[in-house]
Amino acid sequence: MNRIFLLAVASLIVLWVFISGPMARAESSAVPMVAGFDRFARHQEIEMAAGGRLLIAELSCTACHNAADEDLQPKRGPKLEGVGDRVQRDWIERFLTSPQTAKPGTTMPDVLVGLPVTEKPKIVAALAAFLATEHQPYPVLPANGGKALPDEFWNLGNATHGQQLYHTVGCVACHEPDQDQETVSTEPSAIDRLLEELDPEELAEMGLDAAARAVPSVPHGDLGAKYTHKSLTFFLLDPEKVRPSGRMPSFKLEPVEASDIAAYLLREQKKNVAVNPFRDDPALVEEGKRLFVRFGCVNCHTATGVQGSLPAKPLGELQTGNKIRCWGSPSQGLPQFALDQPQATAVVAAINELERKESLPAQQAISSLMLRLNCYAYHQRDGRGGVDRKRKAYFETVRHIDIGDEGRIPPPLDGVGRKLKIDWLKKVFAGSGEVRPHLLARMPKYPSRMVAQLPSWFAQADAVVTRTEKEVFGEYKPLASAGRVLLNTGCVQCHPIRGERLPGVVGVDLANVTARIRPDWFHEFLLDPSKFKPRTRMPTFFPEGRGQDKNVLGGDANLQVAALWAYLRDIKKQPLPQKIEQARSQEFELVPTKRPILLRTFMPVAGTHAIAVGFPQQVHYAFDAEQMRLAQAWRGKFLDAKGTWFERMAPPALPLGDALVELPAGVPLALLENQKQAWPVASAETVGYKFLGYRLDPAGIPTLLYRYRDFDIQDRIVPGEQQSLSRLLSIKAQSSAASKTTLWFRANQGKQLKHQLESSTTNESGLTVLISEPAGKAGVVRRIGKTVEWIVPVDVYREATIQVEYQW
Repeated sequence: MNRIFLLAVASLIVLWVFISGPMARAESSAVPMVAGFDRFARHQEIEMAAGGRLLIAELSCTACHNAADEDLQPKRGPKLEGVGDRVQRDWIERFLTSPQTAKPGTTMPDVLVGLPVTEKPKIVAALAAFLATEHQPYPVLPANGGKALPDEFWNLGNATHGQQLYHTVGCVACHEPDQDQETVSTEPSAIDRLLEELDPEELAEMGLDAAARAVPSVPHGDLGAKYTHKSLTFFLLDPEKVRPSGRMPSFKLEPVEASDIAAYLLREQKKNVAVNPFRDDPALVEEGKRLFVRFGCVNCHTATGVQGSLPAKPLGELQTGNKIRCWGSPSQGLPQFALDQPQATAVVAAINELERKESLPAQQAISSLMLRLNCYAYHQRDGRGGVDRKRKAYFETVRHIDIGDEGRIPPPLDGVGRKLKIDWLKKVFAGSGEVRPHLLARMPKYPSRMVAQLPSWFAQADAVVTRTEKEVFGEYKPLASAGRVLLNTGCVQCHPIRGERLPGVVGVDLANVTARIRPDWFHEFLLDPSKFKPRTRMPTFFPEGRGQDKNVLGGDANLQVAALWAYLRDIKKQPLPQKIEQARSQEFELVPTKRPILLRTFMPVAGTHAIAVGFPQQVHYAFDAEQMRLAQAWRGKFLDAKGTWFERMAPPALPLGDALVELPAGVPLALLENQKQAWPVASAETVGYKFLGYRLDPAGIPTLLYRYRDFDIQDRIVPGEQQSLSRLLSIKAQSSAASKTTLWFRANQGKQLKHQLESSTTNESGLTVLISEPAGKAGVVRRIGKTVEWIVPVDVYREATIQVEYQW
């Protein structure tokens, strides 16, 4: 009777959804956020029962209601050993009082629902007292790479660098990016351009509405109220220690990187926050331990000295029509999930359609695990998932070389079991199988128990038939020398070999390809790349099955592919391709001809964050992106990129030209209380600067973007007449208060300055700086110690510009 009633109710809900439109997420912040459900099930991109199974696992329903099904095993909550050192006491109490208020979107239910108003605060206090006694020492981290960590490194995090890491290593695949974060401009793909142009009806008609839809972000909650700099840093270093479910993976951060990201995420919090500033009555602690078991916390969490569980009816025996349940009808003694209608409908559908299979078919098992671990935020498989198009800009390459989406976005997993060997897949999931060092995004590392079966599942799902090298290539070993010739013809244009490469090449190194790739896939892919990767940039060197060079192995395509395999199979003993050997013996002077050349490198004056820009007019500059300083200018030859491209720990790049001049040191703009106040000498970050990247115009000229307190600055530098440099600073105030202040621009400095004109000065190095009127006429020449400076006031009412010319 209950099942018939339930099906009737479910039918009415489905009818209501059909009439009302898409199954939108409820506006209430109390709704649990499960990324896979919100992205796919709400939009009918997976069956409702599959969405319900996902919710059952992610909400840890089977921590109480046992089920044998592999994909229904509970996520469970974090380990609570040491929580008294990790999480602030006030936050614990607020979270226990109302989980969804303290952390919107949490999958933790309200276990204290229905308690009398007078009783609940006492129970919360007791539970918090018990949890506050959960202590566990932080690990002592060894020195890394021969470099000792500074004392309390977690308090020394660089928030600016942390922001950059957060937006590039992969965090923003799941979490919300900062809308102010600047990204390098890249050419959108044809699909992305199409998605921008079509209206919703056209997108739906073409089946592109899923690709166009914004992907919901996993909320952080109030991290500043929850963590300290130390606890968040150590959590980011080893998430599995606290959350063994693996929903938060490891990004293999170095300790300093973790502290930088923590500094960014906690940038509004004061440091050295006390976690649990007082001690509780032992009797209250014991009462909290007892309540920890009574309210079922022990079912999902581990804690010191606490055992047991409160099992409920097995999932398969639930009568879902019963009004007393864990959502919708609060009942004392039962945890309360604030599910919205789509979520409740999905859970009911899953319970009614329980498959009761301990082992799922491989394809279904892969899909289920990718939903649970939110792998679809990174990867696409079977037309589902992939990086949200609005987040693609955050996936960048080293040196920002544009090699298209295929070269910078995490690869699709279609057919990956047929492509990669099982042993290599195991390395990938163990965190040691990385072949894309040119990507700033990192392959996350998940707990081994969660992903141990994935390699074999991929092989089963993709119908792998293992064939030996001899079965695929025949007697291939004697063909290695021919493979070297063939590789030299085209492969080296896009791929490094043993870490050696041609200038600008940033692709996957082919040196270990035979350890990774199955030989039959290698053979078929080279003959027809587009068959395996639609829209790939990989060209076919064997059109219509013909060999690429008739003079090599008689033009036989199969023999030529076998020769490439033979060469790569023996790559450690083989000489490098001829083009790479020649490149190693050459000088790599960068010569701008038709367009400017931009190179991020190390330079003696412009520092470790140098941006060198060379122009066809043979006048060039170097910008220090750490100090926001136009550092040097020179004429003639530009730069030699050999050290930057090829040599680890290379010496700083030196300008090749002549007529080299240094520009004024320090930050370019400052707020001064009066004309006598000394120019700030602290770092740009300390003063209030933040580098935001650069934007390239159609001609390839960069506009440097940075922020100083409440001012956004655009800095465009181009060649002027007579091989000078012309600089346009555009400054915009972001607040009315900022627009009422006076900025000062330090135009020139030296041991002495001479006025050539009313709006220009020349220092002893021969650097002449001209400022357009009327700003130049208002400039002030002053002496501060042994230095003479020319500072120019900039009145910013909403926006202002300064036109500067440098001659030397």
